Amino acid sequence: MDQIEKILERDWDAANQRGQEALAAGPLAESAYYDQTAGKVVVELNNGVGLHIPPALIQGMENATPADMAEIVIEGHGIGLHFPRLDADLYVPALARGVLGTSAWMRSLGRKGGISKSPAKAEAARRNGRLGGRPASRDKKMAS
Repeated sequence: MDQIEKILERDWDAANQRGQEALAAGPLAESAYYDQTAGKVVVELNNGVGLHIPPALIQGMENATPADMAEIVIEGHGIGLHFPRLDADLYVPALARGVLGTSAWMRSLGRKGGISKSPAKAEAARRNGRLGGRPASRDKKMAS
């Protein structure tokens, strides 16, 4: 066995080990479907948790139609979801942690929430203003 084959075998064995660990740790998808009435992807996990996710929040699916979402294939013993009409794949353990895309995508979702306007947000800002405004950041307190 030459050196390259030894490296490939070692890497293959390590990848298989990580895969077995991921399957053991879970959570894994037991079922997945698109609920057209609610407009959400519904994933039932093997730990009893159900995820109900609007496609607009999932990177790459923000413009998907109900027809695009109609077919969901559970892959890898429940570790992945495949959307054939979109040629898109989702990693179930990441979905269960609330990760709906890359870190840049998640930051963009946070920014959208931060700039949104709602009566509750306006009331919170008024209450905060009556208390003297935003508290000083920790760094500014330490500099004082």
